[in-house]
This record gives sequence, structure tokens and C-alpha cells, in this order.
Amino acid sequence: MLQMGVIRPSGSAWASPVVLVPKPDGEIRFCVDYRKLNAVTRPDNYPMPRTDELLEKLGRAQFISTLDLTKGYWQVPLDESAKERSAFITHLGLYEFNVLPFGLRNAPATFQRLVDGLLAGLGEYAVAYLDDVAIFSDSWADHLEHLQKVLERIREAGLTVKAKKCQIGLNRVTYLGHQVGQGTISPLQAKVDAIQKWPVPKSKKQVQSFLGLAGYYRRFVPHYSQIAAPLTDLTKKKQPNAVQWTEKCQKAFNKLKATLMSDPVLRAPDFDKPFLVTTDASERGVGAVLMQKGPDQEFHPVVFLSKKLSERESNWSVTEKECYAIVYALEKLRPYVWGRRFHLQTDHAALKWLHTVKETNKKLLRWSLALQDFDFDIQHISGASNKVADALSRESFPESTG
Repeated sequence: MLQMGVIRPSGSAWASPVVLVPKPDGEIRFCVDYRKLNAVTRPDNYPMPRTDELLEKLGRAQFISTLDLTKGYWQVPLDESAKERSAFITHLGLYEFNVLPFGLRNAPATFQRLVDGLLAGLGEYAVAYLDDVAIFSDSWADHLEHLQKVLERIREAGLTVKAKKCQIGLNRVTYLGHQVGQGTISPLQAKVDAIQKWPVPKSKKQVQSFLGLAGYYRRFVPHYSQIAAPLTDLTKKKQPNAVQWTEKCQKAFNKLKATLMSDPVLRAPDFDKPFLVTTDASERGVGAVLMQKGPDQEFHPVVFLSKKLSERESNWSVTEKECYAIVYALEKLRPYVWGRRFHLQTDHAALKWLHTVKETNKKLLRWSLALQDFDFDIQHISGASNKVADALSRESFPESTG
């Protein structure tokens, strides 16, 4: 970074610690813990684009290209007065950034302002959500012209793109967690995967877990008690732990799953309203649900998520698993919540200090820094109130019925 001119030696009175965070592609992300600086930073309320509007524009197109701006924030120079505040401390001394670093509270708003200015006047065929630029056209000839104009703007601005992350001249592309193009918009498949792939329960406890999820939304399901009766009968005290699965049970199971994936339970996101994310972790998995209040002022699910933990991950402490549930959920839900203020609920009280965690646990510290791009507050709720995320964290992990 010193050789590239990204940083320079500093004599600042400010100093923030450094943490190295592994990226999904195996590379290392250099992070600075700016939590104390962010706490005294006045927020920049520059508006983020509405994801649904961007997707609607792309969905009608016949040809689409997407460009990923390389290390986007580093392409924004810092004012002299801001450079000293970006100072970080290393074993080789104190340095400060010449460009916008990752982790600053107002970095997303600053970068969105930059790309909006970059594409000013090109809104009929080019949009951007932070560093994800999309060019869309109805004909191949128009697309070549539109793509050339956007690339010229990028070159004139002195910006660069990451070639391996670009999609050029395709009929359908993946953008902001959706498959779009040729008149269609397909939502994030994880939205319903966790429900579609829910396995047939083998034990009384697994039946109870599924009913905990379905029962949370029973107010949206006409005749819920009658539909669920064959399953609730399996949870009675006199019933054995290894359930006797009948055709009636299967019909009830299928109907409740179908109901959970349809209106009025599952709702499309409204980006003018705040989101609520709830997460939970079990011994073998993590689960989460993105929710939002509907016109009836009731919380409806937007996306269901679940993931099985590896053997190594299963040996983590309870706090580490609960924290990983948050990291996993927010990375998956990035298209919905990035750049917007939202609430996050967990039934693990220790995670309320996630934003102030010290270096006593390197894993938690790395995860805390990885979440600096998200603007949220953590709310503690009781385990009994966290039925949906709890059920999702357990749904795909059969237990012994011996």
C-alpha cells in the first residue's frame, strides 16, 4: 500500500488498530478497526438507490453487462484534514490513508455519491449500487454503444474494474442477489430454499422445531390448527421420540411448507420501510430470517436462511456460533440491508457487545470488523421469542432416534 501511494507515514494524534480478515476467495483483506472514530463521526445521509427500482430496470433488458470497480473505496482520494483521522498503528509505525479506507462510517454514502456522479446523464441504460455497475439495453447494437460510453466515463475518471468479476453482454445476469434479464426477475433462491429443503422429521423434537416455525406465522394461515393437527399429535407426551410418519402427516407437512412460501406469509421487500433480521445458532447449524412489517402492521418474512456447520465450526463456543450466524446472514442479505439502517435481533445477550469486542478473541474481532460496512443495532430478545431463526438453525440436522 505504501508503494502504491494508498498510505503514507503519519504523525497524527489519531490511531486505530489493524486486523487482517480472510476473504471468500482466499485473499486477505486489510481492515482497520475504526469503531471509536465512527462513534464520533457525523453521519452522511446521502440516499442509497432503491434495489427494487434498479432490478426493475434491468429485468426488462435483453442484454446486460455488470462491472465491478476494483477496491472501490481506494479509488476515492481523502481530503488532507481527513487523512490524519484515518491513521492506523502497526509494528512498523504509524501510517495514514491517502484514499478512502474500508470501515469508515460514511464510506458507502461517499462512494455512492461518486458513482452517481460518474453515471450522471446515463440513467436510461446504466445504474450502480455502490461498486456494482450495470449496463442494460434492448438491442445488441445499442448495448455495444452504451457499454462503450460507460467504459469511457470510467477511464476518464481514472477508475478501474476487476475483470474476473465482470459479466459482459449476457441475456441474464446475477445482480444484487437476483437473476435478472429478458423480462424476468428471479429472487434470491435462498429466500425459499430453507423451507423447500426442510427434511421430513424423524423425531418428536424435529417435529416441534418445524411447528415452531410454522406456528409463528399461524395468524396468516387459515385453519392452521386443522392443517397442523396430524403433526401436533406426534408431539404429545404419549407418543414415542421416533415418530411414526403417515400419509396424513406428509400432506400436512407439504401444505404448511407451501403456505410458508406463499402470500400472505412471504412478502416482497419494501425498501422504503426498515428491515428486521433475526438470527440464531444451534449445535450444528445457523439460521436467520429477514422480516418486515406489512400493511397489517404484522412482521412478515422476506427471506429464510439456514446453513449446516462443518465439524470444525461445530466445535466453536456458543458466542462464536451466534456471531457467525450474524456474519453469515448479513453477507447473504447484503442486497437488502447494505447502506440502510436496520435492526438485528439475537437471543444471545453476549453479542450485544459485538461492536465493542476487544482483542481477547481474534475470531470475534475479525467478524466485528467485517460487519463495519453494515449500519445496524443489536437487540437482545428471549429465546422463546426467537422461534423462527431457532427452527431454521436446526431444520437440516437430523439427530439420533435410537
